[in-house]
Amino acid sequence: MSTAAPDRPDRRHRPAARTRAMGRALFRGVYRWIVTGSMTSAAVGIALSVLGLTLLGCMMVLSASSVEQIRASASPYALFTRQAVFAVIGIAGMFLASRIPIGFWKHRKVVFLFMGAALVLLALVMSPLGVAIGGNRNWLAFGFIQFQPSELAKFAVLLWAAWGLAKSTHVATSVRAALMPSCLGFFLTVALVMLGGDAGTAIVFVLIYGGALWFARAPLRIFGVSLLAAAVVGVVIVASSTARIQRVVGWLAPAQCGADEVCYQSNAGLAALASGSWWGEGLGQSRQKYNYLPEAHNDFIFAILGEELGFIGALIVIGLFAILALSLARVILRSSDRFVRVAAGCVLAWFVGQAFVNIGMVTGLLPVIGIPLPFISYGGTSLVVSLFTAGFAMSLTRTPTHPAIELSALEEREPRVD
Repeated sequence: MSTAAPDRPDRRHRPAARTRAMGRALFRGVYRWIVTGSMTSAAVGIALSVLGLTLLGCMMVLSASSVEQIRASASPYALFTRQAVFAVIGIAGMFLASRIPIGFWKHRKVVFLFMGAALVLLALVMSPLGVAIGGNRNWLAFGFIQFQPSELAKFAVLLWAAWGLAKSTHVATSVRAALMPSCLGFFLTVALVMLGGDAGTAIVFVLIYGGALWFARAPLRIFGVSLLAAAVVGVVIVASSTARIQRVVGWLAPAQCGADEVCYQSNAGLAALASGSWWGEGLGQSRQKYNYLPEAHNDFIFAILGEELGFIGALIVIGLFAILALSLARVILRSSDRFVRVAAGCVLAWFVGQAFVNIGMVTGLLPVIGIPLPFISYGGTSLVVSLFTAGFAMSLTRTPTHPAIELSALEEREPRVD
């Protein structure tokens, strides 16, 4: 008499099931930590992460720019000094913005003032006051003062989108309510930026506005249509420029590039990261900054950081951005004010999205686009505006919140809150 062995679960599937269970437990743990924490801790997390990134950025600007400045018969501390001055101004602006009441930012006159000023300044870039640098016309010069209006416009679009989406009561069900009037300011701004040829900055505007729609719970079909439209527009923009075509081709086939080709910058950045190993060559000991890596102190500063501080240094930068993201996520999930949730979502999409694109560009995951690393790359306008925006995000923590969420309710709650 034969007896059949009892059915047992296939052991081959146990590791996968265990991994999924661990992933779900980790997600629930992180989500619970976010939604049950205090808003004060969110403000502290924003401040500490931003200050840490700014301090690290000033240090890396000094290291990455010193050789180039010496070659130009200038002081090796020239760019560092300017960046440090802008950092002090930006930090003062950050703490000033953190004390401004939320009601001030919701005022219609304030929103229209910021958006109107941004559009006027962007239009002036096309006038004789505009300055072209690196092939893009995105600077304004008033005497010895030179700045990028597009950086100021990022905050204006953030404010405009949050205000427009917060005042509508049918955003989640109506495409028209989700897009009007918020899309008007967005499209005008992007059009003016693209007139100057700055496709990289236009991508950041798309991230900001996309974050606003997502955290306002706009209908998902908007994102499907938008992705299709963005793909078509992206192909047209790339095809309209020989340099952009070469960048994309070089990104797809980096091994076929020679020393004088357009993808040389990307290959040099990868070489810098690879030579850093775990602990790096040591602060100030980069070899790629000796005229091997273009824009070493700007768009490709992450490559120099990885070369000098190694994989551990790169992880520290990513970790600081993760702290910033988690702190902003706490504001989004805890606040009961739609304007606050959408505005914090815009800040999250701006800083973390821009950092992701920059790091992806340096590591070869994305083509070279020309987007700086927030708080770290050299640039006075970008640093001051970014720090001011961080202060604005800190002010959002002083808002009515949902009550502490119990674990039983937590498991039923969706991350995209109303």
